[in-house]
Amino acid sequence: MEIETLDPRSAFSKADLSSINIDLSFIVDKMKHTNSWLKGELNSIVLLNTHEKQMVLTAVHKGTEITSFQKNDSLSVAIFDGEVNFHTVNESVILNKGQTMTLHDHIEYSLKTRKESVLLLTIANKNLLQGEN
Repeated sequence: MEIETLDPRSAFSKADLSSINIDLSFIVDKMKHTNSWLKGELNSIVLLNTHEKQMVLTAVHKGTEITSFQKNDSLSVAIFDGEVNFHTVNESVILNKGQTMTLHDHIEYSLKTRKESVLLLTIANKNLLQGEN
């Protein structure tokens, strides 16, 4: 696997210290022009990384399978583009562009892309958000 670094700085702008505007379309376009993407690998970029929350934009090819990796934290998966089969122990749903699935902590999941897709994952550490250590 080749390690590539995207420089998305031109896709970010700060209105003030309390907000950041992100041009997701610009970032997705850059992600889909990297060597790793063209070789068939998924491509991810961390948009936000704090103790309380992570936001990760991931572009994946058709047929890609992803299983739980943050099952201790709550998770939100927003479909920026594409279509995925999303499974938990209790349900299976098809998520399309513009739809979001939110899971509380300790819920295992898996997903499989039905076509080329872009996912925005938001991972919130419940304990840190409640002020527990």
